[in-house]
Amino acid sequence: MTENVDSSKRRMLLAATSAVGGVAAAGMAAPFVMSFMPSERAKAAGAPVEVDISAIEPGTMKVVEWQGKPVWVARRTPEMLDLLSKHDGELTDPSNSVPQQPDYCNNPSRAIKPEVLVVVGICTHLGCSPSFRPELAAPDLGANWGGGWFCPCHGSRFDMSGRVYQGSPAPTNLIIPPHQYLSDTVLLIGDDKQMGAA
Repeated sequence: MTENVDSSKRRMLLAATSAVGGVAAAGMAAPFVMSFMPSERAKAAGAPVEVDISAIEPGTMKVVEWQGKPVWVARRTPEMLDLLSKHDGELTDPSNSVPQQPDYCNNPSRAIKPEVLVVVGICTHLGCSPSFRPELAAPDLGANWGGGWFCPCHGSRFDMSGRVYQGSPAPTNLIIPPHQYLSDTVLLIGDDKQMGAA
């Protein structure tokens, strides 16, 4: 005995089952695909960071995070740059003999562009984060202070190139991270392939 089969109901049931199966497959595949994309934690752990420097006024700085560390991007004034060469005798390593910077920043300004300094904001003594002291004269920081950073934890002083003053507990200059300019106003911190670095 043959039964009459309603083919329209069968097609509707088949289409509904296929749609539900497709949604379920997509729902299961989404976490798998997303696992290939770096998380915010992974990005902070090592991925390069783009920084817009267009709003940084001369004599000020911006703090960004790269690899879980603060990175200072400071825009130096012409006066600050001029004072950099006037206190070399008071610095522990004025000529950057300890490699705390990429080769392309091994110059008196420790920068690609003299007016913009990019430096890791961690004291090389015990890992504190120094305070920005941009004033060009500060009797409490020395007669030849021309702006820079002071670490209140143990008294280390750094000039506007991140070079350490003699008598500071910090043994070396601040670290300059790898970086490059993507444009006149955008920096990429953590990647310097365009600079010819490995």
